[in-house]
Parts: sequence; structure tokens; C-alpha cells
Amino acid sequence: FDSLPPEHYRETVSTILVWIQQSETKLSMPQVAVAEYEIMEQRLGELKALQSSLQEQQKGLNYLSTTVEDMSRKAPAEVSQKHRSEIEVILGRWKKLSAQLVEHCQKLEERMTKLQRFQNDTKTLKKWMAEVDVFLKEEWPALGDSEALEKQLDQC
Repeated sequence: FDSLPPEHYRETVSTILVWIQQSETKLSMPQVAVAEYEIMEQRLGELKALQSSLQEQQKGLNYLSTTVEDMSRKAPAEVSQKHRSEIEVILGRWKKLSAQLVEHCQKLEERMTKLQRFQNDTKTLKKWMAEVDVFLKEEWPALGDSEALEKQLDQC
């Protein structure tokens, strides 16, 4: 019985595998080009929540690792290897998921920064275009008024 995993171990494996599967599904959603900052903020919030959840699940993962180590000392080699293989698969998926999550957050934050900069530049450009439009609609000075013509030339 010493070589058998405790019931809590099986429950934890199941919980973590379900969590990993759900998280992988969330991260595998196709990244859509979004031009709305609010939607990007919402997505970033979801990714940050997933990161928090990842931290919460870390305790369970640590428990699994220590339990496998304990069982390995007491169990026959083939049983021990079976549990080690199982935890290695889980750890591999965990690390991949963790790396993807960090990458997705970084990319989204970069895109949000670029979008914010683009929106600011667009506002500036629209303001400038409105000023130019007003200027172009102004009345032209009389041909003999060289001072007014020079002033308008400077404005141009």
C-alpha cells in the first residue's frame, strides 16, 4: 500500500489536468487583430486572471512532485517509473502553458501600447488636418498686399 498514491494525489492529478486542459483551450483561441483598446484590456485581464490561477494551482503541482518522490522511495521500480512519467508529462505541459501565457501577455501589452500610440497620433493628425482645412478656407489676400501675402506664405 505504500507504493499506491493517496486518494488526494489522484484528485490533485485530475484537478490539475482539467485545469491545464481548460487553460490550453483558452490560450489556443485564435488571436484576432483587435483595434479596440477596451477589448484588448478585457483580454489582458483574462490572461492575468489565468496567471493568478496558475499561481494558485502551483501548490497542487508541488504536492504532486513531493508525493511522487515519496512514493518512488517506497514503490517498486516499474510503479515508480509510471508515476514519474505521469508527473513529467504534467510538468511539461505546465511549463509550456506557463511560457505561452507569459508570451501572450507580453505580445498583447506591446500591441496595446502600439494601438494607444497610433490612436494618439491619429488624434494629432486629425487636429492638424482640421487646422489646415480652416487655413485653406480663409480668404486670400489681395494681390497688392505684399505683407499679407508674405504672412500667408509663412503660414503655408
